[in-house]
Amino acid sequence: MQWKRNCIGLAFSFFFVVSYLTNKFVLSVMKFTYPTLFQGWQTFIGAVLLLLSGKLGLVEMSPISRSDALSWFPGSLLFVGNIYAGSRALSRLEIPFFFTLQNSSHVVSYVILKAVGHREPSGSTAPVQEVALMKIDWLKLFSICLMLFSAIYLPAYDPQFDLNGYMWALAHLVCVGAYGAFKVRNIPSNLSDIEQQCVNYLFSVLLLTMAAHPTGDLTSALEFPSLQSYAFSCGCCASALLGFMLLLATFKLKSGLSLQHFALWIFLSKITAMFVAPLIFYMDMNTASIICVAVSHVSEAVLVYSEREAQ
Repeated sequence: MQWKRNCIGLAFSFFFVVSYLTNKFVLSVMKFTYPTLFQGWQTFIGAVLLLLSGKLGLVEMSPISRSDALSWFPGSLLFVGNIYAGSRALSRLEIPFFFTLQNSSHVVSYVILKAVGHREPSGSTAPVQEVALMKIDWLKLFSICLMLFSAIYLPAYDPQFDLNGYMWALAHLVCVGAYGAFKVRNIPSNLSDIEQQCVNYLFSVLLLTMAAHPTGDLTSALEFPSLQSYAFSCGCCASALLGFMLLLATFKLKSGLSLQHFALWIFLSKITAMFVAPLIFYMDMNTASIICVAVSHVSEAVLVYSEREAQ
């Protein structure tokens, strides 16, 4: 049984790494920086394949009522903000820098959940265990603070500082963190994870389609020089299919593991992507920026450890 989970984890890591590299290729190398169309295409394909998979019985999906879909609408708005701002940021920032800033979404989730008075469930109220949990909570807070400081100092040491890239990354991490907090606050939900993602996709297609013309993306994309190129077509098709395969691998992995073990696979996938990315893309990094990246991801490892020990 363990080898099956490891195989699913390796598949998840593969799709995670290749998906980010493909998106980076389309957004940076091909310079297709029209996120309403790029993300609209991805979410449209994702929605079609997910609904088809549900019809064929490949995934378990129940009929989604209108009231359940509308109750999840705030989460869908945050999801759209996440993918839109994420595309903008990824097109302008190096992958290690993007992940370093994305790690700060833990800060947003932590602050929101503390602000609304959310408490993690405790399995025991024994004094010894309460002390241990307090120590773990402080360790978690320490790791989150280090992530925040790494993200704050990174722009100052970025050799190719791009203000717009960092502003979009800020919007991205806020949406990611708020979405994570929203999911925690809405448990239990009438929608499963797959159904939630289906609602996200459907709302995303609608909202991004409506935004394509006002933002000027549609007109600009029709004049895009590489629109007919083979590499561009392959990159766009691959990004949509890889995104869907990553989604399926995510659901499969989460169903067989605890959230803490799933977070460990995400961490390992990020590290792999950061080591592979310089082999494909040119990156201008200096010692100080590398230290910021390293501190952020060491802190993420500590956070994963603290959350695992808290269970």
